[in-house]
Amino acid sequence: MCLAPVSAASATSAASHRAPSTGEPDRTTASSEVPAGVTAGVAVFDRQTGTFTEQLNTTMPFRSASVVKLLITLDHLWDKGPAYDIPAADRTRLDAMLRSSNDDAASHYWVQNGQGAIIDRMVTRLGLTHTSRPPSTHPGYWGYTAVTASDTVRIYRYLLDRAPTPLRDYVMGNLRRSTRCATDGFDQYFGIAEAFERPWAVKQGWSEFSSGGCTAAPTTAKAPADASADARTTAANGVDLTRPALHTTGTVGAGDRAIVAVLTLHPDGTTYGKAYSDLGRLTRSLVVPGAQKPAGTWFGTWSSGVRVRAGATTESATLTTLPAGVEVLVSCQKQGQTVTVPPYTNSWWAYLPQYGGYMTNIYIKSPDNQLPGVRVC
Repeated sequence: MCLAPVSAASATSAASHRAPSTGEPDRTTASSEVPAGVTAGVAVFDRQTGTFTEQLNTTMPFRSASVVKLLITLDHLWDKGPAYDIPAADRTRLDAMLRSSNDDAASHYWVQNGQGAIIDRMVTRLGLTHTSRPPSTHPGYWGYTAVTASDTVRIYRYLLDRAPTPLRDYVMGNLRRSTRCATDGFDQYFGIAEAFERPWAVKQGWSEFSSGGCTAAPTTAKAPADASADARTTAANGVDLTRPALHTTGTVGAGDRAIVAVLTLHPDGTTYGKAYSDLGRLTRSLVVPGAQKPAGTWFGTWSSGVRVRAGATTESATLTTLPAGVEVLVSCQKQGQTVTVPPYTNSWWAYLPQYGGYMTNIYIKSPDNQLPGVRVC
């Protein structure tokens, strides 16, 4: 997501819904494997038992990036009941914002509905305890909203357990239809979406990365030009605004059994593929009730712009491109067209079940042309 500044606008009034319990997580647990150099806030809540299976730095504030789009959406729809009929123009914007993380839509509602006042209202309505508006130095940057793993769980608990049925079905329905490629060209099937089989619903967030993997011409998501280093690192809400951020949030399993919130910061200069892979390993290490992990073996890749194709030939249709250096899940392999990238030549192709296509093994990090331990398709 890009953090484009927007101008101020007056706030709109909204009705009050019943807020959920504001109690803090009742215990501290952590089986998560946090990669070296990564700062993480993690919460996994089992809706069936009403307990947390994972808790790590649950009240540590992170800049929200696009996760705040959940609050922007809820605020805009707050007083639209009881039928929650959504005008066509709004539906187009909201669908794109929730499914494909469209930044223009978020900026539209941020301006229209009062910028930081949106966050103030939603904090009160949902009983959030560690969420706050962007710092006063950057009021137009909705992605600088401070959120925590525990408050992110509260947002989903409101949606699933307390929100009016039409509102819940609309928001969660869009999150279940999350697109692989976001509007800005970033591959957003990381974290929850890569670690677990469907059913899942996700709202992801990213900030301070350049190449996102889903477009031939990368979209750059840089820090705001008017934000000095000092202003960005000493923000009033205590949030780090400089390190690359990558967040995965949502639900997993039948009946949305588990709510998962994994918020992460990565060392300066971390590539999107590296952060994508580190977040994937962290998410796969979690105890998530009701989740099913996909079958296959994970491998690293190299190069950029690597295509995933419909078949095991370079003439087959391109389905998408991979974030540079990302890890991929391989379920089987077969021989296809011979590919040469000096000094390498390889006729084996790997099937990537989460992409529904093939990539040449030449770009997979392995000492042999045929991947060890992987069956033939």
